[in-house]
Amino acid sequence: MKFFIDTADLAEIRALANSGLLDGVTTNPSLIAKSGRDFKEVIKEICAVVPGPVSAEVAGTEYDQIMAEANVLRKIADNVCIKVPLTPDGLRACRHLSDDGTLVNVTLCFSPAQALLAAKSKAAFISPFVGRLDDIGWDGMQLIADIVEIYENYGFRTEVLVASVRNPVHVIEAAKMGAHVATLPPSVLRMLFNHPLTDKGLAAFLADWAKTGQTII
Repeated sequence: MKFFIDTADLAEIRALANSGLLDGVTTNPSLIAKSGRDFKEVIKEICAVVPGPVSAEVAGTEYDQIMAEANVLRKIADNVCIKVPLTPDGLRACRHLSDDGTLVNVTLCFSPAQALLAAKSKAAFISPFVGRLDDIGWDGMQLIADIVEIYENYGFRTEVLVASVRNPVHVIEAAKMGAHVATLPPSVLRMLFNHPLTDKGLAAFLADWAKTGQTII
């Protein structure tokens, strides 16, 4: 499974990129707004730090506006991935951008039917939002299972990018189902390291080593 992080915080992105665990980044207008900086400059800086796909979301909702904004964004860097909404105009733009060799991430997916349409529109990524479905009493992880099954049935190349991830359980369940990517808040990615037995074991090892009075260097 690939790990993307869902943030526009350059400090967080640099720290996780240096760990070697980061495969890409997803952003959206809300995340960029939190930075208080120019949208295109932030995307450019992120693309320079992360060699993998960096999702930059259009603000337009009509086809012509989506295409005009996408043409600006994809010139920022070779690894920009255009993020479009799962609407008729968004999928029309997705098809044309994909045919032109541009990676497209179709976002705000909440049903298997929508995911099927995105795959037929040649999306590079489909972003189902598991946490938001959980919030309204639906089973977000069942959506992931359904999409993975449908895509495998027909050999679609669209990668399932699990979004709105709230906890490590979402990540592990998605990985077991065969989802290709999870995009995580930095805090959730760091949670994957945690286990009390790891902490306890390390503390015991260090205590035993201190008793020897030795040093390695």
